[in-house]
Amino acid sequence: MTTQVGMPIADDQNSLKLGDRGPHLLEDQIFREKLFHFDHERIPERVVHARGYGAHGTFELTDDLSDLTRAKVLTEVGEKTEVFVRFSTVAGNKGSADLARDVRGFAVKFYTKEGNWDLVGNNIPVFFIQDAIKFPDLVHAAKQEPDRAFPQAQTAHDNFWDFISLMPESMHMVMWIMSDRTIPRSFRFMEGFGVHTFRLVNAEGKASFVKFHWKPRLGVQSVLWDEAVKINGADPDFHRRDLWEAIQAGDYPQWDLGVQVFDDDFAESFDFDVLDATKLIPEEQVPVRIVGTMTLDRMPDNFFAETEQVAFQTGNIVPGIDHSNDPLLQGRNFSYLDTQLKRLGSPNFNHIPINAPRCPFAHFQQDGHMAMHNPRGRANYEPNSHGLGPRENPERGFRSYEAEEGGAKRRVRSESFADHYSQARQFYLSQTPVEQDHIADALVFELSKVEIVAIRERMVSHLPNIDAELAEKVADGLGMDLPDAATPARPVVETEPSPALSILANPPETLKGRKLGLLLTDGIDGKSVDEFRAAAQEAGAMVEIIAEKVGGITTNRGRTIAADQKLDGAPSVLYDAVAVLASDEGAEKLAGMHPARSFLADAHAHLKFIGLSGPALKAFWPKAVVAEPDEGVIALDEADGAGNFMEACKALRFWDRRP
Repeated sequence: MTTQVGMPIADDQNSLKLGDRGPHLLEDQIFREKLFHFDHERIPERVVHARGYGAHGTFELTDDLSDLTRAKVLTEVGEKTEVFVRFSTVAGNKGSADLARDVRGFAVKFYTKEGNWDLVGNNIPVFFIQDAIKFPDLVHAAKQEPDRAFPQAQTAHDNFWDFISLMPESMHMVMWIMSDRTIPRSFRFMEGFGVHTFRLVNAEGKASFVKFHWKPRLGVQSVLWDEAVKINGADPDFHRRDLWEAIQAGDYPQWDLGVQVFDDDFAESFDFDVLDATKLIPEEQVPVRIVGTMTLDRMPDNFFAETEQVAFQTGNIVPGIDHSNDPLLQGRNFSYLDTQLKRLGSPNFNHIPINAPRCPFAHFQQDGHMAMHNPRGRANYEPNSHGLGPRENPERGFRSYEAEEGGAKRRVRSESFADHYSQARQFYLSQTPVEQDHIADALVFELSKVEIVAIRERMVSHLPNIDAELAEKVADGLGMDLPDAATPARPVVETEPSPALSILANPPETLKGRKLGLLLTDGIDGKSVDEFRAAAQEAGAMVEIIAEKVGGITTNRGRTIAADQKLDGAPSVLYDAVAVLASDEGAEKLAGMHPARSFLADAHAHLKFIGLSGPALKAFWPKAVVAEPDEGVIALDEADGAGNFMEACKALRFWDRRP
């Protein structure tokens, strides 16, 4: 062990004192260095996206886009580009729980041959506001109320809904954040979106508009609200643990990168302004073209050094990719640089390894706190006659798209941004009845926490412009009369539903990446456990063994099967589906245990598929669930019972069980 500068340390257990019991000596540099560094371990957490988790991986291009862009990362098929991805919640502080109802950040740093490209997006393709000047107001309103410092990591309070109800442009985003998209099953089952409209620019200088999409290979999946609440209590690190365990097991998460590319003619004819971040382009109108695959295969060596210090900026682009005039994007480009300086304490934050480019770099920037790379030699300026240092390269260098701009200098919102309800209505009507119910329930829950009645009424007044039945459900759930509808700035335009916007309309039809909870008791036949595990492995699912004691169980032939989890520490909300293999005596014992009854009752209430051995079905089920077994309850003792269970579980939930 040494000090920071390499001096060997003889004693790291005791500070330097005058005598055995005397005062501490000022000259104790070893103590001072250690405590000095400890006192400065914490850096200011991010104002938003403070709760994050990251992983390393690679992006491999599968489709050449050289007709659209000169960016090498999008033109060299087969090229593997190193990436670092950070997933996050938005509103909660660093220590908040993973399953808050919230937007999820989905930020990807590509370490390309031409510099770092940061695609800093979310798991939702639209945003609350149209102009970045309102971003501080949005975040202030969404965070905990300043006089009481709660609620933490949730928007179910007066300030948020007061602001939102006064901002009709937020109504499309409201439909998304009240949907199941904001309580995802895990990072691995989330879509990602660049949100804004960007430009691709080819070698000839021709530009196309583009929107970026990340499509998870495992499909999209969410939890139920009651599950989210209970998961936050049982395992507040649920999403972190899921990503860690998947990568450690070699079950590497993958996403396909897709692009929606369109030209100026489409932009001018589209019903909405493509520069408006509260709008999306339905995939049915402009299909998503898959161009590559991202694989996450390595966790950080140190969370702080990498996940906490990684600095994303929308301004980090590469030749062949350019920004559009989206006013929210333009504001983000201004804001992020200042944010990173505040958080990381130095203009040299790109010297930190996680932020440093992997390609050669050269410039004349110098000095400042923690400077790691200063110009070498005599010249630290350009131009110079010494012939020293880097020079610009007109051929290889970044060139902004030469768009023609003009007009008066004004503070104004374009009239083309004025339709606030049409796409909110489209999103709602694109959901299945189950998902529509969840949106209504979420609005009722959130607004029930609002104390000022006028705010509730104002918010509900927007809903008739989205859907009359939705408005009535929410008003009824709040026990209030339906107020008159708010007057739209522009009439609502009827658009075709977009099935691509629904989670349940696009089921994965696979168990890959899912986790099954298998509850065991003493006295069972060990072969049944082996058959269950084999069937799960074939289906691509992970199995965790649960028992009364973490030491495991003993089979009827004396074989010991170790448990991964202890029953009262592994509620069924942590699993995508559950099964119980119990002996006659074991089933009777489970029936008398509250954690066991809750395990089964919650699985039933959360519409999970349930597999049961004969004794569990006969003696345990009636004591835990006040309902007859339905088709979502699978008998494991029947021929190929485990296989039948896995096949049924591909539907993820037994929705017919809904009341």
